[in-house]
Amino acid sequence: MGAKNLILITIASFLFAATSCVQRSKQEVADDGFSGSESCIQCHERFYELWAPSFHGKAMQPVNAGFVKEYALPESGPMTIEEKSYEIVYEDSSMVMTEKKDDELLRKYTLQWSLGGRNVFTFLAPLEKGKLQTIPMAYDMNRKSWFNYPESAVRHFVDQEQNDEALPWKDRMYTFNTGCYNCHVSQLSSNFDLATDTYKTTWKEAGINCETCHGPSAEHVRVCMEAEEGTVPDDLKIIITSTFTQEQHNSSCSTCHAKGNPITESYMPGELYFDHFNLATLEDQDFYPDGRDLGENYTLTGWKMNACVTKSELHCVTCHTSSGRNRFKETPNKACTSCHSDKVEGLVAHTMHQPDSPGSLCVNCHAPSREFVGHFIRSDHSFRPPMPEATIKFGSPNACNQCHTDKTPQWANNIVKMRPNGNYQNETLYWAQLIKEARENNWTRLDEMLKIVQENKYNEVVVTSFIRMLVNCPDERKWETLLAAIKENPSPLARAAAATSLGGNLSEKAKNALVAAAADEFRLVRVSAAASLATFNESQFSEADKNIVAKATDEYLKSMVARPDDWSSYYNLGIYHQNQGDAHKALESYETASRLYPESLMPFINSSVLYSYVGNQAKAEENLKKALEVDPGNEAASLNLGLLLAEQGKTDEAEKALLTALEANPKQAVAAYNLSVIVSQRNMDKAVQYATIAAQARPDEPKYAYTLAYYQLENNQKATAEKTLKKLIADHPLYLNAVSFLAEIYTRDGRIKDVRALYEKALKTEGISAQDKSAIQQALAAINRQG
Repeated sequence: MGAKNLILITIASFLFAATSCVQRSKQEVADDGFSGSESCIQCHERFYELWAPSFHGKAMQPVNAGFVKEYALPESGPMTIEEKSYEIVYEDSSMVMTEKKDDELLRKYTLQWSLGGRNVFTFLAPLEKGKLQTIPMAYDMNRKSWFNYPESAVRHFVDQEQNDEALPWKDRMYTFNTGCYNCHVSQLSSNFDLATDTYKTTWKEAGINCETCHGPSAEHVRVCMEAEEGTVPDDLKIIITSTFTQEQHNSSCSTCHAKGNPITESYMPGELYFDHFNLATLEDQDFYPDGRDLGENYTLTGWKMNACVTKSELHCVTCHTSSGRNRFKETPNKACTSCHSDKVEGLVAHTMHQPDSPGSLCVNCHAPSREFVGHFIRSDHSFRPPMPEATIKFGSPNACNQCHTDKTPQWANNIVKMRPNGNYQNETLYWAQLIKEARENNWTRLDEMLKIVQENKYNEVVVTSFIRMLVNCPDERKWETLLAAIKENPSPLARAAAATSLGGNLSEKAKNALVAAAADEFRLVRVSAAASLATFNESQFSEADKNIVAKATDEYLKSMVARPDDWSSYYNLGIYHQNQGDAHKALESYETASRLYPESLMPFINSSVLYSYVGNQAKAEENLKKALEVDPGNEAASLNLGLLLAEQGKTDEAEKALLTALEANPKQAVAAYNLSVIVSQRNMDKAVQYATIAAQARPDEPKYAYTLAYYQLENNQKATAEKTLKKLIADHPLYLNAVSFLAEIYTRDGRIKDVRALYEKALKTEGISAQDKSAIQQALAAINRQG
């Protein structure tokens, strides 16, 4: 078993960061004409007064004497975190976090900045290498208490038996420079130095300022100041958001209010989201299968599931001011009744609640605010009605039980089903169950999933989710659906997903479709196509194609370093170089990813495959063991280590590693198959057992059933082996090894008529090659000569 048989772990073209982040180069920040929010006061005093105290204006605040006086947060008392004691105390006018071990003071951290404040305040303290780190203690403004911030990020995923462990508070994911900067400050430059892994981060202004939405204002201020009194310049030299289209408004807000990742280094208001960002959909475990938020998803994904958005001109600024306030805070139902006027007269019948009760407010049923992970409150922007049956099936929240906490979801579901349109949940329940099955790699109902994509049913989030998860589907029926989606789907998100999921398909059809996508109007589609085109040889492209691919590839390579401090950028760059056949650059990129974030598994795993391929078995083994130090039960690392050790003849160690992989995934066919080979030398019963697992897990791979039949025969189970081979031939009639094997069994038993019938049937198989046909005819002639 050669190194090429190790499992290469790939990911979609982009990893999703916790938030969407954009940065500007140092030169742009210095010379791009941004003049700061105070330059707006003279002409726009009223707007400034509204913005300054808003949660946009105060998205990040210095923790100084003014902050201490305004908020007067209490000291915390000691809190045990990661086996140390932490405490927030005041020293003079400063807030300080102390770190102790067994009552010995280890370190003091002076809090420099605060983030948020609507529901939770988090705080930043300086660490080494220019990092601003989110401290492990945050303040709940509603409960008026301090809490363990890293633990608040731990969620119990529905399909897991145990919670994830909290990340250490000094983990890179909690570094402000890395994860949350540009949604809390304005006109930022991270000034990251890759060689030293250090930051010299700067920004123009704390908080989200006027120029975040209107662009640089220096020229605007100049032309207005130079204009004659009482006149307005024809060209105001600034971005006028009141002229934005629905998509421009949504895009402008979504740069922060989306769980996505950047594919460019900068964004200017008015440009479109999918020219600069990717977006998480329901393949992400931070969503319940029905699309409700389980983790922090920042609105846009749910918003794109909103029928009001797709059927009207509704956009973010319809309901919110540019400073983030609710336009309809005093009259909330007016946000909805301007379109849904029929509900005004029949409000009680529609809501089943009395007027002026909480249940008569549209938002309480259609956009309920929900607390998750104990402290954070977010509103559901999908605007869907309550679905208590989804709570029963998937554990997702529903508005009925958020208010009626003393009642069960079954109680709520019974009431919902008594409504005139009581079956409204059925559609969501149907596709959500399919989402759940696709997440579990259960492709039993693949035809139904493909139909959803083919007919572009429901909404672009649901369709994109299925397209993305098809990457893991081994059934080749998916290809035609993906080829159609990349050409015909109106959503750039779906087309980009199809381009990614076509990766590895080296057919002419796939190549042509990907080349066409590389010239798509949206950058996200182009770079996704370029990633998949990297697996093709340049000689397969025409001269015209080469120009298209070269431009898209240039955009793709730039997209991967839009976040130069993100380990996943270098991981994906490694995959690109590996597909290009440049092992040296690929390994360099993987090692950079591992250096930036040693807790990341995938660079270790993929680099091990490549080290093995170039003949450095020791380094391959070392990196796999490093991966297992991070996650001892990891399926991919255990599987690859087992295959590597087996190749080196270390069968005892290989067996142990492969067993770990099989324990992690009881349907891990490669592990089961290789275990059957290893144990067959001493225990044929076990060999049959493992071969059975492999054959059942991957009925599409005929060699597994063939191996099972071989071990069954060796284990004196001839009748069972014969049955296995008959089924294999029925399922894979062109797999002629099975025909030869069964013919051999028949021949040993002197069943010449059965051999003849088997060969004659094989000759009639549609699609059989001329070479195979000739071989069977010769074998049949030999049988006939025997009489």
